[in-house]
Amino acid sequence: MIKGVFLGFACYAAYAISDAFVKSLHGTLPAYEAVFFGALLGLTALPFIRKPGDRWREVLQARRPKLWWTRAITGAICNIAAVIAFTALPMAEAFALIFLLPIFVTILSVLFLKEHVGWRRWTAVIAGFIGVLVVLRPGFRALGAGHIAAMICGLSGAGSVVALRRAGAHEKRISLYGAGVIGPLVTGGVLMLPAFIWPNLHQWWLLAGYGLLAGLAGVLLMLATQIAPANRVAPTQYSQMLWAIGFGYWLFGDHLDWPMLIGIALILGAGLFTLVREEKVTGWWRRTKLV
Repeated sequence: MIKGVFLGFACYAAYAISDAFVKSLHGTLPAYEAVFFGALLGLTALPFIRKPGDRWREVLQARRPKLWWTRAITGAICNIAAVIAFTALPMAEAFALIFLLPIFVTILSVLFLKEHVGWRRWTAVIAGFIGVLVVLRPGFRALGAGHIAAMICGLSGAGSVVALRRAGAHEKRISLYGAGVIGPLVTGGVLMLPAFIWPNLHQWWLLAGYGLLAGLAGVLLMLATQIAPANRVAPTQYSQMLWAIGFGYWLFGDHLDWPMLIGIALILGAGLFTLVREEKVTGWWRRTKLV
């Protein structure tokens, strides 16, 4: 199990470095275009995701097509919103708002899965939103498209997780991964056409790092959850915040003040508590493939 947890840390390190690559574009390419090329390169992970007996057409097929489409659409929204957020915000601030995802999952689970949520998780939800107010400080600092995009990313990501819960153990990994790549690929490809900009050599390098590292992260996550239970791997995603603070400081000159650090701590604490509490009161971790 320890090896699986270490693979989880490696997976989210790869995701964080991938995000640093796309942030390094500094908005010189449209977000749709970055998402398209990132998803295109993410297809390189499919041979490693595919298991013996899986058929290639299952990348586009699922036993429950509505859930496949849900993951494809939410994946496209999440990827585009994430690129916008990382372009406009310091990495740590973007991650803090994206990490509202577990809190959004709790709310969506009540609405769509009719899951019972006790007072402890509702308290975590409230604490998370207090953390958002501390980070954003509306009325005291300018709020922009990046903040909205980061929260949309967290909400759409939560929708994808809820779809995963509904799919449970019925879907193959290749279908679940395929939905998460094909959705951004097609959506980004269509939206980029009116304002397409041919990347220069430096931009190709950054796009390659963004897409290939995201694909590597998907493979590492699959390997991690084959070795360790999903509920032990999932909390390792919060290590991304350490990478974000480090990259933000050393690469992008980001500086966080004390109120923002307090808000980030509230959001992360609420999210981690939600994950731990869900493990105790729900059985979805044992039914769901984490991809």
